[in-house]
Amino acid sequence: MSSIHIDRLSVAYGETILVDCSFQIGRSLALVGESGSGKSLILKALLGLCDTALDVRLEKNSPFEWSRGKSVALVPQNPFTALSPLTRIEDQMFLSRERSQELFTMLGLEHSLLQRYPSELSGGQIQRVVVAMALGSNPKLLLLDEPTTALDGASRVVMIEQLLSLQETLGFSILFVTHDMSVAAALCEDICVLKKGQIIESGNLKNVLENPKMPYTKQLIEADFKNREYRK
Repeated sequence: MSSIHIDRLSVAYGETILVDCSFQIGRSLALVGESGSGKSLILKALLGLCDTALDVRLEKNSPFEWSRGKSVALVPQNPFTALSPLTRIEDQMFLSRERSQELFTMLGLEHSLLQRYPSELSGGQIQRVVVAMALGSNPKLLLLDEPTTALDGASRVVMIEQLLSLQETLGFSILFVTHDMSVAAALCEDICVLKKGQIIESGNLKNVLENPKMPYTKQLIEADFKNREYRK
């Protein structure tokens, strides 16, 4: 799987800024940090939604093409905002019926759901529909903006397992924005920790979790552990 190198990404967007953020997306990269650290702003920049110069380097002979809707697709944090409540699911896929059914099968969704409206589906089903929509363009990079936040524990596990299975089958890379270290650890190989618009620590996710170098990273890990204990 080819790596994508993002070099010296700087963005000013309202009160949030990014300063010389450089990172490499291999198989899967988690961007973690507290609210306002710049995680979602990076996604906006990668999708061309910010006025910024984006320096992207690709490995030699990489099949990747940096173009939203071709090689880059987004799964938003709130899947309900991606769907029209007055339109049947099938009419929002913008794919052939056969392709939509194929993706639904891969995501464990009944084909009959294509004929329903969003209000007739559960939150977990809606989330998987939005993933299917994103994968319809055969992206090489899938951007995930905290897609498991609104899911319960069981649905969260299913979503992670399905994403890993789909990645193995379809061969896309993942850039995963999250505040949940446990979900990041289950889904990603590498990590970048953001604080106030700057990457302060990065590396293999398992190594960073076991031996964080920065006090801020340690605080994020400890806070996530306490939250998981509370949820139990």
